[in-house]
Amino acid sequence: MGAVAFLLKGYPRLSETFITREIHALEQRGLDVRIYSLRRPTDRARHPLHDKIRAVPRYLPEYLHREPLRVLRAWRQVSRRPGHRHAWRAFVRDLRRDFTRNRARRFGQALVLIAELDSDIKHLHAHFFHTPGSVARYASLLSGLPWSCSAHAKDIWTQGEGEMREKLKTCAWLVTCTRHNAEFLSRLQSRPGQVALVYHGLDTVQFAPPESESPSFAPQPPLPAPHAPPSTSQPALSTSQPPPRTLQLLSVGRAVPKKGHEVLLRALARIQDLDWRFTHIGGGPLLGQLRRRARRLGMARRIHWRGAQDSAAVLQAYRAADIFVLASCISGDGDRDGLPNVLLEAQSQRVACIATRVSGIPELIDHGETGLLVAQNDEAELARALRRLMGDAGLRARLAAAGFKKVRAEFPLERGIDRLMEKFGA
Repeated sequence: MGAVAFLLKGYPRLSETFITREIHALEQRGLDVRIYSLRRPTDRARHPLHDKIRAVPRYLPEYLHREPLRVLRAWRQVSRRPGHRHAWRAFVRDLRRDFTRNRARRFGQALVLIAELDSDIKHLHAHFFHTPGSVARYASLLSGLPWSCSAHAKDIWTQGEGEMREKLKTCAWLVTCTRHNAEFLSRLQSRPGQVALVYHGLDTVQFAPPESESPSFAPQPPLPAPHAPPSTSQPALSTSQPPPRTLQLLSVGRAVPKKGHEVLLRALARIQDLDWRFTHIGGGPLLGQLRRRARRLGMARRIHWRGAQDSAAVLQAYRAADIFVLASCISGDGDRDGLPNVLLEAQSQRVACIATRVSGIPELIDHGETGLLVAQNDEAELARALRRLMGDAGLRARLAAAGFKKVRAEFPLERGIDRLMEKFGA
């Protein structure tokens, strides 16, 4: 087959390493990928993997009014194509249902995409079913090129079913990253077999097993337990016995409502009698609010907010953690996680995990076997799970070992890349 145009909402992005990893793996297999991004990058840092991608990103007009001549030139050129009438009618129907500036922007971006598309591109592929999917659909109608999509989480659950049915009528095929998503989308598909489950999978080279089964820890200054002073009636520890150390808790994820960080902070406030430090990695709009909340709960000195980090720093953080915790929830607008890659990554480093029973997470974590699961938005149950795991080193080791075994056996990146190469006909 010819080259494939990958439509991305923004590129490169620190929070979407799974897309970068997929593109790199597909390029390594020989797929000719061309990257077209709807937005320019906003992250200051880059993953080292971004520099290994051969495709040079090209950027469509993020705001049509800033590049009016480019859009008008594209419209004049594309309007002579036979598919323009069909695309325009579809756009007008959509605009009646969703009379927004964003809707017009997607059509304008599709016009520019087709006007500037490399002549050897034979297929369009959108990562995310909402905005990139809309641009890919219009572009397909304009050009006659087939299009496909990788659907993930927010792009499914914050989009109306009617809109998704319209897109599936013209979409050649769609893959999604959880069984939970696949079962839902299969009810909307236009023909049997249109929707397929393809897990993102773990890059077992980048996330190689740690050298030791026990995590390594940076030295930490002593931290007294504020609500549990040592009792004078207890016998002193033997000098031959190592003193108890501060347990390291970690969470990686953008500071957005669906990650449940507010609930996690309230759960941590319930276990301040224990000796722990918590590290959060990730940017996001709620970061300042979460910092203030931690200060009000009296936990500021126990928490290290590291912001967005590259993959090397994240890997180092996994290897320094005793427990990884992710309090995902379904937010008010329906947004939710799919199967968070950070859970696979943490388990690949033999870290015991606590997460919530949301979306595709139970497809990875078997409660009591490969991790602990709690109800979403339940700070009391989350606190109990943290207390249980912090107090039982044997349980931590058993869950970490079982999680490590499952993620490497059932979620390798190569398996998903094999499926995608088949889909692309390469």
